[in-house]
Amino acid sequence: MGDEKFYTITQAVRLTGIKAHVLRYWEKEFRWLSPKKNSSGRRCYSEHDIEIARLISRLVHQEGYSLEGARKRIKTLYALSDQLQLPLSKVNSELVEFLKSQIREVIEILEKR
Repeated sequence: MGDEKFYTITQAVRLTGIKAHVLRYWEKEFRWLSPKKNSSGRRCYSEHDIEIARLISRLVHQEGYSLEGARKRIKTLYALSDQLQLPLSKVNSELVEFLKSQIREVIEILEKR
């Protein structure tokens, strides 16, 4: 699996605070959370998987999104990540709100012309 660090499900639980059964359920619900499996069939979570699990947890438990809403939000964050050429971890709610406010300002300026 290369030089990237991978974690067992037990380690992922410790790192994220998310129970193992929830992580396994979210793997079915969120295509972005897709740990590899080693030769013995055990899950191997990458740093990216850990980041996605934390994002899902924040969206669902802190920001009040439904699972469907969280899926849509993550899709938007991925699109912004690609457009801004930033890692997903740098595209957060504050950046999204800042960009929305900037777009609103540009629209107001254009409407005054």
